[in-house]
Amino acid sequence: MPLGLEDKKRIVAEVNEAAGNALSVVLADYRGVTVEEMTALRRNARDNKVYLRVVRNSLLKRAVANTEFECIQDALTGPTILAFSQDEPGSAARLLKDFAGENDHFEIKALSIGGRLLAAGDIDVLAKMPTLDQARAMLMTVMLAPITRVARTVNEVPAKLARTVAAVRDQKQQAA
Repeated sequence: MPLGLEDKKRIVAEVNEAAGNALSVVLADYRGVTVEEMTALRRNARDNKVYLRVVRNSLLKRAVANTEFECIQDALTGPTILAFSQDEPGSAARLLKDFAGENDHFEIKALSIGGRLLAAGDIDVLAKMPTLDQARAMLMTVMLAPITRVARTVNEVPAKLARTVAAVRDQKQQAA
C-alpha cells in the first residue's frame, strides 16, 4: 500500500528529530535478512537505545537535510536501514557490526559521525569507541595513578625504617 503525503511528512519529521538528537549514524543494506533476524536486530536496538528504521532513500534524503548527517546522502542507494546512536557514539556501530558478523547477507554501507562520512571499512573505529562507563573508568584510572604512587612512596618510608631497625636488631642478636 503506497504511503500518503501525510504519512511521508510524519516519517520525515520523525527521522529528522532522531537525526537531531543522534551522535552517529550507520547505514546498511539488509537484502536477504529474514524477518526473524530483523526482529531480533530491532529488539537489540531498543535494548541499546539505538534508533533503527527502514526508510525510503528519497524520504531519508529529506529527513537528513540541514543536519550534521547530510553527508550520507551520497550513500543512499538500494534498500537502506539506518541506525542512529542516541546515547553513545559507538552503540549503533557495535550493534550493526555484530549483526553483520552473524549474517552474511547484511552489509554495512557507510557511517557518519561529526558531519563526516566514513567508509564501511571504518566501522571498527566507531565500534571500538568506549562506552560512557568505560570512558569514565579509564579517566578515573588515569586520575588516580599519581595519587596511588604518592601513597605508596609515603608508605614506603616507615616500612623501610622498620626493615632497617629489624636488620640492626638481627645483627646485634647474632653478634651476642
